[in-house]
Amino acid sequence: MSGLIPPHGGTLVNRVATPERAAELAKEAEGLTRVDLTAKQSCDVEMIGIGAFSPLTGFMGKADFDSVISDMKLANGHIWPIPITLATDEGKAKQGDRVALYAPNGVLQAVMTVEEVYAHDTAKEATIFFNDPADDDGNHPGAEAVKNEGPVCLAGPIEVVTVCVDPEGPEAFLDKRLTPAQTRAEFEKRGWKTVSAFQTRNPIHRAHEYLCKCAQEITDGLLIHPLVGETKPGDIPADVRMQCYETLIKDYFVDERTMLTVMPAAMRYAGPREAILHALVRKNYGVTHFIVGRDHAGVGSYYGTYDAQNIFDTLDEEDLGIEPLKFEHAAFSRKAQGMVSGKTFPKIDGDQIFLSGTKVREMLSKGERPPGEFTRPEVADILIEWATSTQPAGV
Repeated sequence: MSGLIPPHGGTLVNRVATPERAAELAKEAEGLTRVDLTAKQSCDVEMIGIGAFSPLTGFMGKADFDSVISDMKLANGHIWPIPITLATDEGKAKQGDRVALYAPNGVLQAVMTVEEVYAHDTAKEATIFFNDPADDDGNHPGAEAVKNEGPVCLAGPIEVVTVCVDPEGPEAFLDKRLTPAQTRAEFEKRGWKTVSAFQTRNPIHRAHEYLCKCAQEITDGLLIHPLVGETKPGDIPADVRMQCYETLIKDYFVDERTMLTVMPAAMRYAGPREAILHALVRKNYGVTHFIVGRDHAGVGSYYGTYDAQNIFDTLDEEDLGIEPLKFEHAAFSRKAQGMVSGKTFPKIDGDQIFLSGTKVREMLSKGERPPGEFTRPEVADILIEWATSTQPAGV
């Protein structure tokens, strides 16, 4: 790991039990209080266990919870933008207890030592989703999810028994489910000292491809790192997106300079704060440069177009440790005959090819390919097959 960027906090956490220890924990769990995890919490257990959430070794206590919300820092001073909590019902456990954490499908996922029990201030946590608390209109999916969480938080370190709780599921991708330690080993094997990462929860269209290739010009390699944890209704299923990524890489990227792995995190839709979290996570995976486009991790009109980029200017660069690559909106220009942005080509009315999400959904559902300047035909065909067979609510 010596030649790579240090993980956040300096040490790559590993809370995954050895097979022998996992067997002991499974036996112990039979006599422990059971805590049923939400889908988001289950994702968090995996992210903590594999070190993607380094330096966290478990769910946050109140000091971290308060500091993260007020200052975007852990109590020890390290940058951290979003609370990672285990909210549950009252009376589930008390300080000093050991509890068994079960995934939504009933699989034992981890055992936790409860070091602290505190009231979950959901109203306070919901404020992280807004630039101004007055913007809370009761419709933000991330804020509303927090408001509906349990009234008590359990805090303490975890030992993970089962990393991937549904290895046969459509979002398992075991061959692409690399841990931070594994991506770091692969980067070293490939001789990559600088690595750019692209975060996505959607198929990659031509503008995204342009950002990725710009990043490839300045770093040794590119990690396409789609999020496959919990997302909101209407997002394209992870298995469909993976088909799109694999096809695009095969036909349009240089294989030895490109990697595809998945990030098993849950989306919070927290806009600028989540952009910071995504950057820190990629730092733990060994990434040095993180692509931040417009409206990163946004939803609706709660954030300004480039708020997720501007927030990086407020952070301690040394502690952040990873370089944000800030890109403006890009699109295909008829006059330039290529991808352009506001930084690279003058704006001409009607020159750029832009399609709304509604228009794209309409075309796909009719079996029509969007223009090749907007998306690669091979990707369009995968989405058409999905859209026409399932008639989804949204793309």
